[in-house]
Amino acid sequence: MKAPRSLFMRIVIGLFALLVLYQLWLFAHIVWWIKFDPASSSFMEDRLEVMQDKNPKATLKHQWVDYPKISKNLKRALIVSEDAKFIDHEGFDWEGIQKAYEKNLKKGKIVAGGSTISQQLAKNLFLSTKRTPWRKGEEVIITLMLETVMDKQRIFEIYLNVIEWGNGVFGAEAAARHYFGVSAAQLSAEQAARLAAMVPNPRYYDTHREARGMLNKTLLILDRMPDAEIP
Repeated sequence: MKAPRSLFMRIVIGLFALLVLYQLWLFAHIVWWIKFDPASSSFMEDRLEVMQDKNPKATLKHQWVDYPKISKNLKRALIVSEDAKFIDHEGFDWEGIQKAYEKNLKKGKIVAGGSTISQQLAKNLFLSTKRTPWRKGEEVIITLMLETVMDKQRIFEIYLNVIEWGNGVFGAEAAARHYFGVSAAQLSAEQAARLAAMVPNPRYYDTHREARGMLNKTLLILDRMPDAEIP
């Protein structure tokens, strides 16, 4: 019995070592991105693969822009719509998570999410779109890594540059030009609020730009933007 048990332990230790190495690989990327901009994200690569299955010549619309070159209107709109406590929390909005859980429990299905901007960035940068228990656990670990080594402005800057805003449209600059024909720096308050309202379902709103739900949310975001605290 000793030999099988010994083999089992070696397998367990080997798997644990691989897991640790993977976490170190993730952490190394995050440390590198403190100073250097990510050229892409896992989610962007997944979307491009899906698009190229239908059209091999498909490409993404994406152009990195530095934080000062992104309109404060858009920054305020996203804070209001996605994570009002972004400046204050350490990666997780526990009150928001509790409210989302209670709302989903009441409806009997997922109708609300409690993910912070840091959690959304963790998913976009590294994780697949498949919902698994492992994926959620990894999201927590990556979020803690981001919050530990990056300041809030850097987290937000990367988020603004990799977030999806339509079919193949990623980042603030590409979104501003795709929808309004202006740069990210030139976005008005109303334009910024519209973009923020699109975030939960950007590919749908890309083709349904006058959807009532999005227009109502745009007005709500506009009303709250003056109170937003941005990094």
